[in-house]
Amino acid sequence: MKTLHAARSSGALRLRRRTVNAVVIYCALAIVFVIFFLPMLWGLSTSFKVEEDVFLTITQFFPRRWTIQNYVDVFANPYTPILQWFFNSVKISVTYVVLYLLITSLAAFGFSRLRFRGREILFWICMSSMMVPGVINMIPNYFIIFHLGLIDNMFAMVLPGLSGVFGVFMLRQFMLGVPKEYDDAARIDGAGKLRIYYSIVLPLCLPALVTLALFSFQGNWNDYMWPLMVTNRPETRTLAAGLSTFIERYSHQYGKLMAGAIVSALPVLAVFLLGQKYFIRGISVGGIKG
Repeated sequence: MKTLHAARSSGALRLRRRTVNAVVIYCALAIVFVIFFLPMLWGLSTSFKVEEDVFLTITQFFPRRWTIQNYVDVFANPYTPILQWFFNSVKISVTYVVLYLLITSLAAFGFSRLRFRGREILFWICMSSMMVPGVINMIPNYFIIFHLGLIDNMFAMVLPGLSGVFGVFMLRQFMLGVPKEYDDAARIDGAGKLRIYYSIVLPLCLPALVTLALFSFQGNWNDYMWPLMVTNRPETRTLAAGLSTFIERYSHQYGKLMAGAIVSALPVLAVFLLGQKYFIRGISVGGIKG
């Protein structure tokens, strides 16, 4: 009886501990949710306010006077061609993602599947470039783009970012987890290195490719400073850079700015929701192999 009573007490204690742990975890998640999503909800609320009500009081979360005029002005104003900016962003971001995945996957395949002298040294030299802040390269990149005559050209917003090595590191880590026996079997069937690359390795790396595509799409879509530097004409700007139009010298049109920001955030959210299954798997598996 004492043993049974002790077992019940121990089970009740473990259940109580699990309950407390669950409560603590959910409270922590709720705090994180508020920290990350409250600014977004505040921006959404501001986009439906008239300009006079934006700074009434910080405790007034919901608009006192609801209006969709900010969205109407954003889409109807000929000086803010938001649809043109939107299609520019789509074209530039999709082009960047395709080229970036092609370049990084080829480099990762070489570093993970091919054997050549100095492979590890070259890989870590490339990785060391990740420690250099990207802002340092802005001025040299601008001079290169200027002398190539690519100002106000979509490739000015695509080419500099293709040198990023984070994608090489991520895909290499994932490819190291693909058994090399597949390569040997393909060679027996007469497949060359490129055939192994696009017929065997790439399909098995789909979660990592989708994850990297989400990262690179989001980074290029939300890039603000660089597109603003390499574009002079409003019609050639991206959506993120075009929103600077609502920031005037002596005043900011916060309602219209928030309306444009919400429109800008929707495609990134949609892309993430479509690829979240592969994103979670790619994040969980990508860093296992060293």
